[in-house]
Amino acid sequence: MNRLTEILQEDSIRGRWIRYALIFAVWSLPAILFTSQNYVVWKSAARPVPWLSIYRHQLFYCGLWAALTPVILYLAERYPIERDKRLRRISLHLGISCWFAATQQAFFSIFELAFPLSSYQEITWRLFIGRLFGLFDYGVLIYWTILAVRHSTDYYRKFQKEELRASQLEMRLTLAQLQALKMQLHPHFLFNTLHSISALVHNDAKAADKMIARLGDFLRLTLENAGSQEVSLQQEIDFLCCYLEIEQIRFQDRLSVEMKIDPDARDVPVPNLILQPIVENAIQHGIAPGKGPGIIEIIAERRNGTLRIQVRDNGPGLPEGKDAHTLWKEGVGLTNTRARLQQRFGNAHRFHLSNASEGGLVVTFEIPVGL
Repeated sequence: MNRLTEILQEDSIRGRWIRYALIFAVWSLPAILFTSQNYVVWKSAARPVPWLSIYRHQLFYCGLWAALTPVILYLAERYPIERDKRLRRISLHLGISCWFAATQQAFFSIFELAFPLSSYQEITWRLFIGRLFGLFDYGVLIYWTILAVRHSTDYYRKFQKEELRASQLEMRLTLAQLQALKMQLHPHFLFNTLHSISALVHNDAKAADKMIARLGDFLRLTLENAGSQEVSLQQEIDFLCCYLEIEQIRFQDRLSVEMKIDPDARDVPVPNLILQPIVENAIQHGIAPGKGPGIIEIIAERRNGTLRIQVRDNGPGLPEGKDAHTLWKEGVGLTNTRARLQQRFGNAHRFHLSNASEGGLVVTFEIPVGL
């Protein structure tokens, strides 16, 4: 079954011929049904007509619609009835359906004139015109039925794609959570944190207590949002502050953080754990290697229906000979962040790394609001 689906979706000569054969096979079923109905009607009227003669006419009738079906399917794909173009597209398909119904019935009536069903059936031009308009609505109904089937299958495919994308998002979220937990439980991270706590216990017990409290908050917030794909920007900032306070205690006066968060942006949903890997990258590659004071600036603002977030540091910036694409390949956190944004927002987002004019690296990403 899966192989048949793959073949039907192939845009090749083989796939097209198989689709055409399947369409004619499907239309042969109502031809048999209509033949049986007409055979019973003629026989009950004491005017028996050979079954094959009736089948020949019904097969021609359904064959015309079978020939028109690929065209209708193409028109449904080319001019889908979408929310923003609903009235225009409905009017277009209504006009086309009327034309198709009249054309199909005209060809069938001409066929009946050329090949009468039996001597009992006398086809005249008056009867031709009567059938042309009498069965007109039936043809329109057939057109819209095919159109509805095509739209239904398209919506089902989109639903399947959304389900697949949701499962991929869930997988990416799980990976991000595992990476965050790995970072938290990483021996190097714990060693530095516990070493800083032990050094402060005797000299600055208050700072040691604060560091322990922030480490607990950091772990708690990570686990609290374990099942959420998105959180508000404010929640993401709260989580980030716990992480930064731990790092600030470790680096003491060498690390300062500046946040400029637009009040209108605080309620905007963002992917869970999207900022921490970017800030961690800034500390690891921008602040830690240097000896002077390090500054990390986080800016978030709404503009033109998007949320724009920048993370800047005053480190060395992009190394000479390396571009952003190279860093994405080398940095697991940045690679995962970029992939999550692509999975969630597709081409509607922007993610960019560049050197700041005053020195340091700037990571900028923009995501649509309300998508």
